[in-house]
Amino acid sequence: MPSLLPWSSLRTSPAPWPPTRSPALSTTAWPTATLEATPPDPGTWLLDKIDALSARLGELGEAIEHLRITRKTLLALTDEDDAQPAAPPPALPSHPAYQQILAVFADADRPLRARDLCEALDLPIVSKNTENIRSKLKRLVSRGILIETEPGLFAQPRP
Repeated sequence: MPSLLPWSSLRTSPAPWPPTRSPALSTTAWPTATLEATPPDPGTWLLDKIDALSARLGELGEAIEHLRITRKTLLALTDEDDAQPAAPPPALPSHPAYQQILAVFADADRPLRARDLCEALDLPIVSKNTENIRSKLKRLVSRGILIETEPGLFAQPRP
């Protein structure tokens, strides 16, 4: 942070401490810039600071105006998007088996196969049960409730 004292920038180098004795003069040798320079007039220094701060204030005012325009544009864009009605959520089948399948997917953190669902639902792993679950999964995919990430692998779509 710059010093607010107008004469603080006049020192060219830090004064040595403790002051050194000059062998020729037997007096303390101080840097001449700090002794010979007189502080500038505080009035002109203050006017310079006021001018600099006024310029900075103008820059900040311009930046605020740009932000207002950006905010107004973004609000206008979101209002246009809200005007379009959102698609209704897909209708869930009312059969309890579908509710059980969706409950398993809600707890799962990975895509599942029909065989995995049979295990999760405590069904015997026979082809009849696996094909029945697979057909239910395909029906849920056709309604947009589930997605088939690859053949035979089903997951809930990510928002």
